Order: sequence, then C-alpha cells, then structure tokens
Amino acid sequence: MANVTVIGAQWGDEGKGKIVDWLSERADVVARFQGGHNAGHTLVVGDKVYKLSLLPSGIVRGTLSVIGNGVVLDPWHFRDEVAKLKGQGVDITPDNLQIAETCPLILPFHRDLDGLREDASGAGKIGTTRRGIGPAYEDKVGRRAIRVCDLAHLDDLGPQLDRLTAHHDALRAGFNEAPIDRDRLMAELREIASFILPFVKPVWLTLNKAKAEGKRILFEGAQGTLLDIDHGTYPFVTSSNTVAGTAASGTGLGPSAAGFVLGIVKAYTTRVGSGPFPTELEDATGQRLGERGHEFGTVTGRKRRCGWFDAVLVRQSVAVSGVTGIALTKLDVLDGFDTLKICTGYRIGDQTYDYLPAHAQDQAKAEPIYEDIEGWQDTTAGARSWAELPAQAIKYIRRIEELIGCPVTLVSTSPEREDTILVRDPFAD
Repeated sequence: MANVTVIGAQWGDEGKGKIVDWLSERADVVARFQGGHNAGHTLVVGDKVYKLSLLPSGIVRGTLSVIGNGVVLDPWHFRDEVAKLKGQGVDITPDNLQIAETCPLILPFHRDLDGLREDASGAGKIGTTRRGIGPAYEDKVGRRAIRVCDLAHLDDLGPQLDRLTAHHDALRAGFNEAPIDRDRLMAELREIASFILPFVKPVWLTLNKAKAEGKRILFEGAQGTLLDIDHGTYPFVTSSNTVAGTAASGTGLGPSAAGFVLGIVKAYTTRVGSGPFPTELEDATGQRLGERGHEFGTVTGRKRRCGWFDAVLVRQSVAVSGVTGIALTKLDVLDGFDTLKICTGYRIGDQTYDYLPAHAQDQAKAEPIYEDIEGWQDTTAGARSWAELPAQAIKYIRRIEELIGCPVTLVSTSPEREDTILVRDPFAD
C-alpha cells in the first residue's frame, strides 16, 4: 500500500481539510511537514465542524498525528488548539500526537515583527497572517532559533538567547520598540514547557519505523504550491516550501516515502491577500463565486479573491510537485452557470505564454487567454458517482484533465466527507 502526500495545487484554501479527513480514516499516521498555524483546515464530520490550523487533520479521527520538523510551532497556540478540540470531544494525548524535537518555536517577538513589517510596508505588503511564521523561519535558517528540544534545556539557553536578541533587538530598535525582555521570555518558556514536552519525540524514528512496518503514512501539506517560497508568485508567497518534495525533508524520511502525490484543486480559483491573480473576477461573477463557495479564510476570516479556473498555473503545480492525481473540489459552486471559462495561456504585451513568468511585474501584467466551456443547470451537489453528474460537468472535468496533463482522482461535491466521487484510490497504488 502506498503512502499519500496531499498538497494544495493553487494558492491554498483548496479544500485540503476534507480530503485529508477522508483519507485519514484509512491511514495509520498523518504527518504535517511545513508551515505553521497560518494554515486553515475545516473538517465537517457528521454534525460537528472542526477548525484546525496547526494540528494534523488526522487527530480528529484518533489517527496517530505527527508535527514534523519542517513546521514552525507556536507553543501557546498549540496549547489553545488542543484545549479547543478537547472541548469538542477529541481525545488528544502523547499517544496519538507527536511533535518533532527539532521544530523551531514561534515566539511573541516573531508575531510583533511580522505585524510591524506589514504595517510599515505600505504598497509592498505581502498580506501575511501576522502570526510570526516568516520571522520564525528566518531565525531557523539564521541558526539562532529556539527549538522544541531547547524547552528541556532552558538553563543552557544563554548563548542561543545572546544570538537571538542581538538580531531582534536591532530590528526592534528600528521600529522604536523596546528590546526583548529576556526574563519575561524565559518565564513564559518555563511555563509552557511542561505542556509541550510530553508530546515531543524523535518523529523521524516514529515515521521510519512506520514505513518499515508497511504502515500507510499520509503527509498533509499546508497552503498551496503557488505560495511556495521558490516556485510560487514571489514575493507574495509563504515562508516555506509547500511542494510535495518537502514531505521528505520536513519529516525526516527519504524522498521515496512521498508515494502518491494528490494535488487538491478547486474547480475555480481563489487567493487570499496580495499578489498576481490573472483570472481574478472583480465583478458580479466573482462575487457569485465567493458567495456560493463561502470564500472566507479559515484562519484570518479575510474574503478570498475569486476567478475562473487557471489551467496554466495548475499545470505548473503538477510539474513542480510531481502530482500523480488531482482531487477536484467545490464543483457544485459552478452549478447554474451558462458559460464557464478556463485560462489556457497568458498574453503579456505582444507575447503569449503557456506558463507564468517568474518576475512579479510580468505576472502582474499577464492577461488570461480563455477557452469557453458550456455550463450546466442541473445540480452536482452531493453527487457520489459519475452517473449523478450532468454530462457537461463531466466534460468540464475531462477538459481540465487534458489541459493540466494530470488525471482527476477524486471529485468533491460538498463539504460533507461522503459527498466524494472516487475515481482512483491513492492508497492502492
């Protein structure tokens, strides 16, 4: 049985939560491998709605859940999210949830810096969640981060704090902020350490043992490929690598462990925050998509920008993440449109492109080249088989497959986990 890596193949918010929940019931382990609590996953299980932003989605099902070393961890948010889920009846213990020893911590001054930079950036705002994700990753690669394993050795933290405060105090001075209060920080770390440490494990050992035993591992990505720090619409991206290859480096497994790569794709396109969006619709059609799709961010509550399906960008995501199959979500949002449009290329000046150029100015000038597709009037909501789909909806799906060069593996037709059409079982490959 194959492992499965789930990634977003657009700008995030593709509906990964439902798909991961649907798959996690059949997995033995679910592992997060990048990002932090800037991710937002909504799970609908029966009459309960769970909103997760840091914990792996498998925790709701009681599946062994792992937060890998590629994740940046806000320990106070972790405690709050655990408490919230426990309040909803979810059992969370060190037996079913593990945190990698080497996760960098998101600390209060990371959140401060994130907000200060955004406020000072004017037209150059990235549109971050202001949760300290970027500054925490900066400290990781700058070799000055405090990591989860340091919580067990706080008395030895002096040299690391010297490096950390030397960097951040200079930045804070530039914003007329007081230096970091080291005594307060140490007190906060001592207070939270007792809650975090029981969950801390060498998760690379846990996962390699699971792999050796032939257990099914589900790697859960956050954000989307187009927000990848290398392959996304830079600089309007997140601070981690969101592509499927990160499943290996972000958990401590070799690259062969990724298995079947399932790219989650909406039947249209959305984006939160700043940055280029060639197919964006700032008209009644865009508003209709947003209202029907309930397009508001799980984490931030921000309204998502909406537009037609962009086959060019999804084709790029398929290539850079090695996507095996696509899970197409929110097909039902397109019910009732007379005509649908799919972007098949771009026009920038007097040139046409079958990919999105790397430079932000070129991306901002990209005009979509559309292909019109006849819509359908019958409903797809709740469909669980091809036979329940209108003929034109099937034609739309088949045309997407042709344009992105990748088969559709699953089709989601509502937020309910059972309203899913299974074309190919990712765990069976």
